Amino acid sequence: YASIYGHTKAAAQQLGRELEKLGQKVVLHDLARDDMPPCVADAFRYDRLVLASVTYNGDIFPCMHAYLHALTERSYQNRTIGLIENGSWAPAAARIMQGMFEKSKNITWLENNVKIMSSLSEANEAEIEAMAEELCK
Repeated sequence: YASIYGHTKAAAQQLGRELEKLGQKVVLHDLARDDMPPCVADAFRYDRLVLASVTYNGDIFPCMHAYLHALTERSYQNRTIGLIENGSWAPAAARIMQGMFEKSKNITWLENNVKIMSSLSEANEAEIEAMAEELCK
């Protein structure tokens, strides 16, 4: 996840808790604070990935952009990806993140994504639960 004020981080952590309740192993990385190589390595270690980013100046947070570039330049493919986006007035992170994988092969996109408007709402909590269930199918 790439979070500025902690709301995107909270969503990623909540998804992690939901997945753990369903018996899944979860690895979370704070792209703004963690070393990039282990984050990239873990993306290739697992068959499912959830990307959570805030919209930042009409784009995605720079650390998320660097992360996605690191994945796609290494031919990230044959995976399932879910998206959590956050934005106060014009969330664009999901569209941008998905677009960065346009040349990647065999990417399956989750139907249940999460759109946060600044901070988590009750509706977001239901979206996170639906995302967790879809990831476990």
